[in-house]
Amino acid sequence: MPGIFMMFKCALKLKITDCYESVTSDEEDGLKQLRIAFLGTGLMGQPMVARLLAAGFAVTVWNRTPSKTAACVARGAVLAADVGSAVKQADVIVTMLADGWVVADVLNAAAVHIPLQALVIDMSSTGQAEAQQMAAMLTLHGIAFMDAPVSGGVIGAQQGTLAIMAGASVEDFARALPVLSVLGTATRVGDPGCGQLAKLCNQLIVGGTLHLVAEALLLAQAGGADPAAVRAALRGGFADSRILEVHGQRMLERNFMPGGQVQSQAKDMQNILTAAQQHGLQLPQAELIAQVYQRLLARYPQADQSAALLDLELHNPTVRLTQLADQLPLKNGM
Repeated sequence: MPGIFMMFKCALKLKITDCYESVTSDEEDGLKQLRIAFLGTGLMGQPMVARLLAAGFAVTVWNRTPSKTAACVARGAVLAADVGSAVKQADVIVTMLADGWVVADVLNAAAVHIPLQALVIDMSSTGQAEAQQMAAMLTLHGIAFMDAPVSGGVIGAQQGTLAIMAGASVEDFARALPVLSVLGTATRVGDPGCGQLAKLCNQLIVGGTLHLVAEALLLAQAGGADPAAVRAALRGGFADSRILEVHGQRMLERNFMPGGQVQSQAKDMQNILTAAQQHGLQLPQAELIAQVYQRLLARYPQADQSAALLDLELHNPTVRLTQLADQLPLKNGM
């Protein structure tokens, strides 16, 4: 059983690149025969499905709003009329949905239709306890579950460079690698539920850094420095980060068209506070950041999370970062 041995070896090493280098052409052809049901084809789901199709997987798609599946169908995905039809012959079911409530609703409806021994990979961002509850429910049905939330946004989904934080048994992680490797780099961080905990750690750093980048650029503007030049000067030093690179540029361009949305970050911040409470922690900075995103949620729910700048400018009405016009989704134009 060289193929199975190879996948377990990769799971223990936790290195996707090693796995792909070890796969023979016959084994790769066998892996591509996996039938995937992908539930949720929104901003992130669409490019993820596109990559799976380009890699040769057979993908059936379903979305609560059927029109959002059109791009996937045009690339070769099969559209299912309902969630039961989507999953009934699937080897792997991937969910990329709005929140834990939606994931629970969809999987509870789908569970009786999912084949025994199938693997459910929830790549949505939910709470740790929600993931653990889903794992327990599906286990009762003889279905394997792993939570595998992602970081990297729409760009990462398009390029296949997502950071994937997996909560799963070693065996289930190995089963998932042929699918996950098409989407990014996966790391097993623990058992079911731990993937969501790792994602919350990620979002805490993201949320805090977004605000600090906004404050730094606005301070540069207020003090008479060129904020674009300041950003360039900081690149390569200890203050450099992917957020300074991508979202710092977005702020300078005042481009708040959605990548990672305010409403998603606001949800994640609330899940962070819930997790902290469950584990007996007080996280003062997380509490402050959550308050900011609740304010942004009321005004710019569908804007990119770099709209943190807009909340900061509301508190500093005499200073504006560049004189360019704001680029906002239509529902958020105020």
